[in-house]
Amino acid sequence: MKYYIIAGEASGDLHGSNLMKGLKQVDPQAEFRFWGGDLMAAQGGTMVKHYKETAIMGFWEVLKNLSKVTKNLRLCKEDILKYKPDVVILIDYPGFNFRIAEFTHKQGIKTFYYIAPKVWAWKKSRVKRLQKDIDKLFIIFPFEIEYFKKWNIDAIYRGNPLIDSIADKTVNSPSFSEFIEKNKLPDKPIIAFLAGSRKQEIKHIVPRVKKLVVEFPGYQLILAAAPSLDKDFYAQYILPEDNMAAVYDQTYDTLKVADVAIVASGTATLETALLNTPQVVCYAGSEISYQIAKFLVKGYISLVNIIMNAPVVKELIQHDMSLDKMKAEIETLLFNESYRNAQLKAYQQLQESLGEYGSSKRVAEAMVKELKKDCRTS
Repeated sequence: MKYYIIAGEASGDLHGSNLMKGLKQVDPQAEFRFWGGDLMAAQGGTMVKHYKETAIMGFWEVLKNLSKVTKNLRLCKEDILKYKPDVVILIDYPGFNFRIAEFTHKQGIKTFYYIAPKVWAWKKSRVKRLQKDIDKLFIIFPFEIEYFKKWNIDAIYRGNPLIDSIADKTVNSPSFSEFIEKNKLPDKPIIAFLAGSRKQEIKHIVPRVKKLVVEFPGYQLILAAAPSLDKDFYAQYILPEDNMAAVYDQTYDTLKVADVAIVASGTATLETALLNTPQVVCYAGSEISYQIAKFLVKGYISLVNIIMNAPVVKELIQHDMSLDKMKAEIETLLFNESYRNAQLKAYQQLQESLGEYGSSKRVAEAMVKELKKDCRTS
């Protein structure tokens, strides 16, 4: 069968690549055309656009780039019609993908949504668009099963794909000493820093976090750089005199050897928990985007807290992301054993709730089953 897959961010590229791997196992004749990244490209098929060209975050930022978004939407729609896929699979990235879903539905093209947009956190009105334009919804969090049932959506849950990704990528992870030697770093314990994958985030977050270097002289602050951004971009914010190193394409390895992590909100918060690294979640953006999000988003912003429905990790957002508050939380995670252990115990409960290895293949099997079922009834 012919699959047209759309992922617009680094996390979507990761999950998309694992899904493609699973689809090839279930459907040996699978053909792919996609919007994604290097990980998806490694699975074969034809890439239309790299997510580096399409990722835009923030309400104000989207408005400023509206012509670019419109151009990409037009290109995508034309390309889908030309390719004539058996199914379009949309991975997260709701601002773009909902518009594509509306289009494919009107065209009578089978449309699956994998990794549901976080309608339970904000923009609940989007559920109606899922009901109207999506043929089948595939979810990755157990609590979403009952949530979508309330909306009469029979979503399919087969576990969380991050379990697969982390297990596969950490089989041969280096020890602390090997990591230090490989990256030519000082022999000092590590505070990991994951600043996000979008330029709009990084320019607000990095300047605040790098002030922590002088507050923890016995540690080294290591930025695990996002694969979507090159060294020249980071060079604007990390100067030689900052005494903060950056490593590339080693996010999981960095987290595994770190004593604690500072993590921007997003998929990285869940990855950090699954790697058993204590963390504090820090987020900052443009003031306009923050005020809009504050009005729309209620509750927690980190996936760890959302899944557990409890304040497992501290969230320091925008004005709360001060030097004093970051320092205090990191000190507590490093030196208060009972506090640290409580977070790690919650991580264990979180991991158990997400299921076992093999999620991506199980989702692929469910998708192919749905497609074959439709073939038999058509």
